[in-house]
Amino acid sequence: MKKLKAAIQYECMTSFKYIWYFYAIQYAIVLLISLIVAIGTGSFDNIGSNCLEINSLIFVGILGALGYREDFRMLIQNGFTRKYIFIATVSLYLFISGIMALVDTIMGNVLHAVRPDYFSLYGALYGYHNVLINWLWLFLVYMAVCFLLYLMILVINRIGKTASVCLGVALGGCVLLVFALFRFVLPGRTVAAIAEFARNAMGFMGDGTVYHAFPVLTLLLLGGILGIGSFAIIRRTELK
Repeated sequence: MKKLKAAIQYECMTSFKYIWYFYAIQYAIVLLISLIVAIGTGSFDNIGSNCLEINSLIFVGILGALGYREDFRMLIQNGFTRKYIFIATVSLYLFISGIMALVDTIMGNVLHAVRPDYFSLYGALYGYHNVLINWLWLFLVYMAVCFLLYLMILVINRIGKTASVCLGVALGGCVLLVFALFRFVLPGRTVAAIAEFARNAMGFMGDGTVYHAFPVLTLLLLGGILGIGSFAIIRRTELK
């Protein structure tokens, strides 16, 4: 257990400072752009930016994925098992996602209160009625993104670059095929039923009500599937 604790501490502490670098840079850029626009127009009325959490989505994915090779090499060479490495990585994602979801939830609600024309990612979809659900939803979204990019990195390492490019092209073709099926092949009633299921999975009911538990369960299921897939691959992962 001491080795596991050491691995978790290493993963979390080496990434902690980058969170604050990210927010300092992000809000410095937002402030700079706001000042430039205000000076150019002579007013702050036309200044606006929405869904800053999208930047966080990109950041958590990059931070989670880029450290894979170096961290895996360092830990495996120091006698850590792949199971411990995976647990440490999941702990890192929990740590990063929890902190950033909290910061983005607070800032999203504050910015909306100061400027009602600002909408956060969650607020634009579900409103601003429940701060706790707002944080939980963002946390699970960030976790899902982390696991998705982690799985992609593991797959690339496992099968090699050439096979990964071929796989990417094949997946892109599958996406186009699915769109074509929805547009030209499947009956309208089937498409409507699938769209209704997707809306319900994100909490939007046909009668206009919103069930916040449904998107939480959907994101938990998605994160669980991606996490299980990542663990299945990392158990057989070798450095190349």
